[in-house]
Amino acid sequence: MKILLLGILLSFSAFADFDHSHKQWDKVLKEYTAKKDRQVYVNYRALKNEINELNSYLAQLEAVKRGEFKRFNEKQKLAFWINAYNAYTVKIILKNYPLKSIREISSGFFSSGPWKLDFITLLGKKMSLDSIEHDTIRKKFDEPRIHFAVNCASMGCPSLLPEAFIASKLDSQLDSAALNFLENKSKNYLENKTLYVSKIFKWYGDDFNKKHGNFIKYIVKTLNLPKKRYDIEFNSYDWKLNEIK
Repeated sequence: MKILLLGILLSFSAFADFDHSHKQWDKVLKEYTAKKDRQVYVNYRALKNEINELNSYLAQLEAVKRGEFKRFNEKQKLAFWINAYNAYTVKIILKNYPLKSIREISSGFFSSGPWKLDFITLLGKKMSLDSIEHDTIRKKFDEPRIHFAVNCASMGCPSLLPEAFIASKLDSQLDSAALNFLENKSKNYLENKTLYVSKIFKWYGDDFNKKHGNFIKYIVKTLNLPKKRYDIEFNSYDWKLNEIK
């Protein structure tokens, strides 16, 4: 009986110990990013020399067991996956740094970018960045705002939020990330009756259909634009590294 009780207590303790404030990742973001206008830049050079905090955070994520994860609420799960995607993206950049673009990292023959590399182990399973974004977040969460939250270490991406996503304020953080991206005139802007928007909406625009009708309606509502017909043009995508110079 004592052994059984001890096992239950240890199991509960392991679950209770997970830091849903993602404090270590939050610290990395606040120390090694800088925001200018609506763009967040990362100091990869400095972070590469002080990588212990990031590695410690990734170890914390990797220590989470599948049974423990199942007890997280939905917002805790989504915050976990968004932070994991962003932190492992920084990790793969640092492993290959210096470089001018994430697309210099190869996933194999005829492939640019690291998105298909199985270099991540979470919940006891090997996975890639694509596994996290497409097979997990997009598949299991009806939340198109994640496209303003996951960051591909490039200037064309929505900026890396300079703080960790946490369940208790996830909605406000996603709204803030969306507004910051949509108001960045280097990526999205209105000219006469034409909306010039990021290619993110060309690639993932359908994700907005269920909740918002379509991505145009979402943009119009978020930016408080007049409700009328707009022509759409997709801007070129800037793959340069989002690095502090």
